Amino acid sequence: MAPTDFVEEMSAVGEKLLLKLQRLPQAEPVEIVAFSVIVLFTATVLLLLLTACSCCCARCCCPEQRGRKAQVRPVTPP
Repeated sequence: MAPTDFVEEMSAVGEKLLLKLQRLPQAEPVEIVAFSVIVLFTATVLLLLLTACSCCCARCCCPEQRGRKAQVRPVTPP
């Protein structure tokens, strides 16, 4: 997909979303509930993605503290 096609597609999706939001006050209750569920689902996915990325970055930037190491001593033959 060419970058211009992607930009045009995102622009079309944005226009459809804006049109849907403008018509929402006059919509039927079923449409309002369905739109709310879709928005809630999208927000949840984005929040989970943000949480997963922040946990991953925290582990990369701040390595876990290691416990105290025990020294190994050579064993003398009996």
